[in-house]
Amino acid sequence: MTPELESLSEQLAAFLASLEMGARNMLLPSRLTQLAILVVLLLATWLIQRWAVPALRAWLRRREGWPMWRIRAGVVVQRRLPLMIFVTLAWMATWAMQAVTVFPSRSYLLELVATIATALVAVAFASRLVRNPILRKVVRWGLWGFVVVYYTGVVDEAARALDSLAFQMGEFRLSALTLMQALIVTGVLFTGARMVARVGAENIRRNEEISPSMRVLAVKILQIALYGLALFIGLKAVGVDLTGLAVLSGAIGVGLGFGLQKVVSNLVSGVIILLDKSIKPGDVISLGETFGWINTLGARYASITTRDGKEYLIPNEDLITGQVVNWSHSDKFVRLDIYFGTAYHDDPHMVRRIAIEAASGVRRVLADPNPVCHIVGFGDSSVDYILRFWITDPTGGLTNIRGNVYLALWDAFQANGVTIPFPQREVKVLGGSELGTRAVED
Repeated sequence: MTPELESLSEQLAAFLASLEMGARNMLLPSRLTQLAILVVLLLATWLIQRWAVPALRAWLRRREGWPMWRIRAGVVVQRRLPLMIFVTLAWMATWAMQAVTVFPSRSYLLELVATIATALVAVAFASRLVRNPILRKVVRWGLWGFVVVYYTGVVDEAARALDSLAFQMGEFRLSALTLMQALIVTGVLFTGARMVARVGAENIRRNEEISPSMRVLAVKILQIALYGLALFIGLKAVGVDLTGLAVLSGAIGVGLGFGLQKVVSNLVSGVIILLDKSIKPGDVISLGETFGWINTLGARYASITTRDGKEYLIPNEDLITGQVVNWSHSDKFVRLDIYFGTAYHDDPHMVRRIAIEAASGVRRVLADPNPVCHIVGFGDSSVDYILRFWITDPTGGLTNIRGNVYLALWDAFQANGVTIPFPQREVKVLGGSELGTRAVED
């Protein structure tokens, strides 16, 4: 038998011996009485929760208008309500036993179970701070296991047993104890980093002296720095040697650099966009057939929301290499042009004046700079005009404002007798043709 297996068997034997001694202590009359009380408490908890949980669920459903965080908190309390009921009953039984007897052994088991159950409830609520579901479960179950072994006094035995379950390759050794400690410590540090990043991001977003694009960049840098620092401290705190990991990560980085060129290109393009401030949240842009305003700028893509409610995720590389029309880059003034024609018998001076007055009366059309109207040509059946006007809210839509101006022109022309011509065709039947011969015969 190898030395590792001998050490493991000795540790398991010691652990089983401690469990055997604890089982013998449980057979004492005072411990049997406390065990019976705990069984009664479990039965009472089951009976109470059958009424309390549905009542709490129905009460939460009637809370209309509550913010979402309150609803989530209520759901968490509902799921942990049986354990909370048991904790309350266990402490009541402990205090009652301590009041009727002067011997601590008569209430030792009740107090131990009540303490462990209270710690389990505290861990269940504290682990909700970890947002990642998988990491949250790891942190919760790891802390629950630590609570149990800590209060039962077998911390050293459990630590030695977990440390003996190890994987070793050369000088690198990874045990189950180290892995569990790393996951728990990293989860706690990530939670703290997330809370600090959230507070810092809110302060950065409220700072009006920083441009919108630089706010986004500052928030991203803050998050990357905090999460990277949390990972580094978490691994160093449990004694993980990062020298070997540095060489391994370098080799993996070279491989990923070839396989993820597009991803890296989008990441670099996102940083460039934030630095040169060519596009920022709230800008109205056109990219090909897509017209909308920038909702968010991410590390890999930009979210563009159109007027019809669709949200397009445009890769950052396309915003760098493609032709982008930014309607609000330097300012929010946007000029729109519409074309129309009137009959030749209408006075063009009057038509221009009526068109300008009609456009000026439309909401969203600016009075300064004022609309202008020019003749652009003489068509086959109409005098052709261009009407130009300015707006400052392209996020409100372009098609609708053009439609409103066209409608105002229609109403103004109808009121002043201005004619909008349309093509007319005159058909002449020549004599001697088949149709002409039939017409003569008829």
